[in-house]
Amino acid sequence: MYAEERQRHILERARRDGRVEVADLAEAFDVTYQTVRRDLTALEHHGVLRRLHGGAIPVERLKFEPALGRRDMTPEKERIAEAALEEVPAGGAVLLDGGSTTGRLAEQLLLDLTVVTNSVSIAMTLMPRSNIDLMLLGGRVRARTQVTVEGWVLQALEDTRVDVAFMAADGVSAEHGLTTRGAAEAQVKRAMIRSARRVVLLADHTKVGEEHFARFAALDEVDCVITDSDLADGLADELAAAGPRVVVV
Repeated sequence: MYAEERQRHILERARRDGRVEVADLAEAFDVTYQTVRRDLTALEHHGVLRRLHGGAIPVERLKFEPALGRRDMTPEKERIAEAALEEVPAGGAVLLDGGSTTGRLAEQLLLDLTVVTNSVSIAMTLMPRSNIDLMLLGGRVRARTQVTVEGWVLQALEDTRVDVAFMAADGVSAEHGLTTRGAAEAQVKRAMIRSARRVVLLADHTKVGEEHFARFAALDEVDCVITDSDLADGLADELAAAGPRVVVV
């Protein structure tokens, strides 16, 4: 087998499985570890894999917005995403708003689900999953946040009904509710909330108490807020008093 052909198979396997290991590839293709490492290096140079210790992952798993990518791996966001799994209905339909914590939730979805999203990054994460019926909301893509906005998205959401919408926000406060930095994204977020039977906000402690330019929901429109234990004293009670159930992890 030529190197290019082997590398193509390695890339296909990485995209299918989410990760490849040097030892497994060496056995599968009957080549040395050194040969596999050269293949992975070549694929990394092509920009399609990222080398990790003992293997590699497809770059699709890394392509969250630059402002979110680093924060996606924080322990707080990991705990919030794991807690959010308790709110996922078996065999139902969910909506995933664009964001680093919703993106982490997407990586952990193992149930058979219909997933609706306007996030290109989340869609790339879910595309290889045979258990996911993926619906990507089309529209103008904002390069910074990698989400779709404006009319096409809003039109699709008018005809969409999901069991749970997992939402992200740049800020949430008891007084002003859920806010984000951009008016276009706020408009889509409002439509997402209207499309859902239940709304779950995933917000780490850095978002609670913050307020930004565009308001898209009041707290009494949210059924559950999942946040982390680094929250300042009293803020969880303030949020709960405004309506939603608050889960601190």
